[in-house]
Amino acid sequence: MRGEFALLKQYLQGVIVGQEALLDKLMVALLTGGHVLLEGPPGLAKTTAVKALADGVHASFQRIQFTPDLMPGDVMGSEVLDPTTGRLSFVQGPIFNEIVLADEINRAPPKVQSALLEAMAEKQVTAGGQTRSLPALFLVLATQNPLEQSGTYPLPEAQLDRFMLHLLLDYPDESEELEILRRDRSHHFGEDREKVKGSLAPETVLAARRQIAEMHVAEPVERYMVALVTATRKLEKYDPEMAKVLEIGASPRASIALLHATSAWAWLQNRDFVTPEDVKAMLPDILRHRLAVSFVGRSQQWSADRVIQRLLDLVPVPVEA
Repeated sequence: MRGEFALLKQYLQGVIVGQEALLDKLMVALLTGGHVLLEGPPGLAKTTAVKALADGVHASFQRIQFTPDLMPGDVMGSEVLDPTTGRLSFVQGPIFNEIVLADEINRAPPKVQSALLEAMAEKQVTAGGQTRSLPALFLVLATQNPLEQSGTYPLPEAQLDRFMLHLLLDYPDESEELEILRRDRSHHFGEDREKVKGSLAPETVLAARRQIAEMHVAEPVERYMVALVTATRKLEKYDPEMAKVLEIGASPRASIALLHATSAWAWLQNRDFVTPEDVKAMLPDILRHRLAVSFVGRSQQWSADRVIQRLLDLVPVPVEA
């Protein structure tokens, strides 16, 4: 089974130049069913990466372009009057797909962003007094441009917490950008992409998720995860000078997300157990959107990522795991 996911990774590498960390974390999301928020300036292949992931899995896919005039019904669906019967019937919206790309999610108003909350948290949609289940593979991959860009709205904290991972993308280096130019000019990878497209069945993904859920995690590693997450709520325990750096720490949902993500990460490394190094690899993407830096913290040049790195330095790593 791991071999099939290795082929999927090769396919993604054939589509996206560089961005190895992004591709690895997208694989983690697929293997856990955890939603992902991708953030970066326009033009860094966020949409392309998500579309490539969907192409590599034989699953239903829908892209939703978020705009300021989007309405909740445009995403979830709505009841429509049938003129022949005079009855209302529910027409499903694009959210009823296995992989959903919410493109530029922070360009839609808060009421639309909030409408996604139930779908992301419960994998269901309630409309017209009836609750409808979403597909078992259901996964939301959202992209957003930095909030400093004009015409954007900050995501509600409750919705941010529903994203397992918050991935930050940066510009490619010169050699990678040169390769992007060459690929664009030659279209050399078009034929290879068609060969691999749809090779991974949703049933295989769900079977891998069951394997990952049974991954062995030693108690010292579990305690290390909990210590890192709870440290965000009591920074003064580890460094008195950081007492007022954060307004909000991470909730227990962060610990659960960390457990699932590290299990999938270890599985992708061909191991059946989780190590402290797996925890260190996944922690920044798990926590950065769950921490709110205070005014005091910002005045002292603290950021969520800097706090996370400081905690990794301060919280003792288990010797035996």
